[in-house]
Formats: sequence, structure tokens, C-alpha cells
Amino acid sequence: MLTLAIDCSARFCSVALFDASANRILAAAGPDIGRGHAEQLPAVLQSVLAEAGVDLSEIARLGVTVGPGSFAGIRVGVAFARGLALALDVPVVGVGSLEAIALPAAREHGKAVMAVLDAKRDHVWAILVDADGTVTEPAAERSPQAAAALAMETGCRIIGSGAALLAGISPALQSLIVDDLVAPKIADVARLAATLNPASNQAEPRYLRDADAKPQAGFVLPHQAVS
Repeated sequence: MLTLAIDCSARFCSVALFDASANRILAAAGPDIGRGHAEQLPAVLQSVLAEAGVDLSEIARLGVTVGPGSFAGIRVGVAFARGLALALDVPVVGVGSLEAIALPAAREHGKAVMAVLDAKRDHVWAILVDADGTVTEPAAERSPQAAAALAMETGCRIIGSGAALLAGISPALQSLIVDDLVAPKIADVARLAATLNPASNQAEPRYLRDADAKPQAGFVLPHQAVS
């Protein structure tokens, strides 16, 4: 089964093609574009397919990161993946950004791992998984202080762009940091997408934070009944 994975949750525009039967990444690309995922994604996809020598019609499943991460990037990635899945008539799986960082790290180190991303505004997005991949603290937005306290309590390994924030609060955590990833590795997203159940892992954005732009109640016109 060929799984095509897409990640636009951060500054990278990442695509990978995974062959589950051979347990092999056939091709991958993840240019650091900053912004403009909607414009760049089709070309990155085509480059990956060309490198692998695979036609789009051969794809059996799609996977896409659903966040947390960039509001705009997540919307682009999810909309693109869902549209492509509809056109190809194949399932599409939503992959949590934090899960795609934490689960491979827990497997690699054989230890509990906290994946923590810098959410700005003195907050982080964090998830804690056990050595066997069991999620013990679900993905949530936390204060760096709360995340640091949890890391100190559990003695877990720490991975992600928010790791330095936690170590700044509790210097003893510095030795537990294994990487400062700002986004999951696209190969890990692809491998995870190949195993997840599409029915229980839908391709819906997971922001963990409300949008900045909200309706202003003072400008809402009162409803008038029509007689």
C-alpha cells in the first residue's frame, strides 16, 4: 500500500511517499518555505511522485498533519489532502503533529517522551507518551511552567521547539532534551498515517487554540421577528 503524507503545520512544505509493503520511504521533500504553502504544495507533490516514479493513481491512502501548528498551513494541508482523497477515492487520515513527533522518539529511546512545541504568547503545545506509545497526557496547550513541572515529575525525554523554554525554567531538564524539532519528520508522518484508522483519525484541523479573529458581539444586529 502506498501512502502519501503531507505536512504544512510549520514553515516546511513536506510530502513523502511510503510503501508499507516494503516498509520504505520511496521519496520525500520538505523545503523550508516559511509561508505560501498553497502555492508551493502542488509542485512539491509532483517532485516527490516523479522521484519515486509513481503515478498519482497508484496512491492507496493519504495522511495529513492536523496540528497543532500554523493556522494557515494546517488549513491548506487538510483542504488539499481531503480534495485529493476525494478525487482519488481513497481514505485520508489525520495525524497529530505532536503524536508524529513523540511516538517515534519514544520508540527510538525506549523512554517516556514529551513532545513540546513553542506556541508563542508564553504557551506551549505538549503531549506525553509512555515508552510503549501509550498517550498518558493528551495534546493540550499549557504554560511552560506547567509543562516543565510535568517533565520534572515524570523524568521523560523532551523533544521539540518548546524544549528550551522548559529547560529555561528547570535547568535540570536540559540533559533530557533529545531534539528541538519545529515540526514532525515527514517520514514519521507517513509511517504513522499508514497504520491509523481513518474512521477514528479524521482529517480535521486540531488547533488547540481559538482563532485570533473573533466576532465582536457589539456589532451583532439583534434578530427581529417577521410578523
